[in-house]
Amino acid sequence: MIAPLALGLGVAWLELRHRLRPSSPLRMQPKHWSVTSLPGMLRIEGVLEIHNPHPRMEVFVPDLQVNPVLLGQGDPSALKVTTRVEADHPDEETRPDGYWVAYIVKGRKTTLVRVRVEIAGAAPLDLVDSLWVDAHWSNYGPFGRLQRRQGVLVPLRRPQPLQAAKASFIPGNGCSVLPLRTHLLGPLDDAIEVLRTYASAVVQPGDVLTLGETPLAVIQGRYRHPSEVHPGMVARLACRVFHPTSSLASACGMQTLIDVVGPTRVLAAWCGGLLMKVIGIPGGFYRLAGPQARLIDDITGTTPPYDQTLVLGPDNPSAFCQEAAEALGVAVAIVDVNDLGRVKVLASSAGCDEALLHRALQPNPAGNANQRTPLVLVRPS
Repeated sequence: MIAPLALGLGVAWLELRHRLRPSSPLRMQPKHWSVTSLPGMLRIEGVLEIHNPHPRMEVFVPDLQVNPVLLGQGDPSALKVTTRVEADHPDEETRPDGYWVAYIVKGRKTTLVRVRVEIAGAAPLDLVDSLWVDAHWSNYGPFGRLQRRQGVLVPLRRPQPLQAAKASFIPGNGCSVLPLRTHLLGPLDDAIEVLRTYASAVVQPGDVLTLGETPLAVIQGRYRHPSEVHPGMVARLACRVFHPTSSLASACGMQTLIDVVGPTRVLAAWCGGLLMKVIGIPGGFYRLAGPQARLIDDITGTTPPYDQTLVLGPDNPSAFCQEAAEALGVAVAIVDVNDLGRVKVLASSAGCDEALLHRALQPNPAGNANQRTPLVLVRPS
């Protein structure tokens, strides 16, 4: 009786400690971003919405600043970038000097931050095609003071959708494949609209349109900067036994999984996986810890600028596939492919031939570098 009681108390303490760790309820979401081309200048304007879902807790935002990062194929050093951040609170006037006054976001209330970035120079779109709006802000309340960091990608220039007459399919095993180039994707995008924009001119009945799991996840906003991850004892200990190339081999990567499934499940999977390995069954931890254990990408695991963040697997990919298939009239699948020939179909719409996808995607036609081809069209021979 003593051993089960001690185990139960230990599990309860572990879960309670995890749930009571310092955290802020505030959530930041990008809204209504636009890009305007003016003579000799690009003007990017948008809103960062800060919402407090907690019914009672009041949280201070003592400071907030935005650092713009230009991304593209050229050297942007000749461009001049200016940034202005304005508070747009529902109960306070905006200061004309742009000074951020410490503000209290009350329970179940929302406030807005208006951001304007101007990029001046000769032909800026020849040098840059994306803007990473890197927001640094503090939260202050019963949990202490937390430094937070969140980024949003704003496309400045988008490639022209491929037309059927210019499509060059790659022959495969009983099929042909066509990688489709897009702009850098992010939470300002709608995933179904991305598929429709870049694939509608080339798809035919019987095709299968695939989307990478990481691009769908970043569209859903499922990424975090490591500075927002606070590894606990379980994460720091459990990560040490994983291969150095695993996304769970870092304390932040492991803590990201713990934040999703809880410390008890991670510890149980760790112990169960060890026992399964002893009797010759590999991969036990990933089976027991749940699908997110395989899908988390640690830093450097994705294309810039998301290489600076931890990216979770997508939320409810099966529902997305079905909705996208109904909207586009072709089968849709979410896939995870790497350069080692590993193909995993996370989800697919009804009637999708997953065996065909494994043959077609094994050479990894989309690539794992900076090709910006998250969509791959698979056409049976």
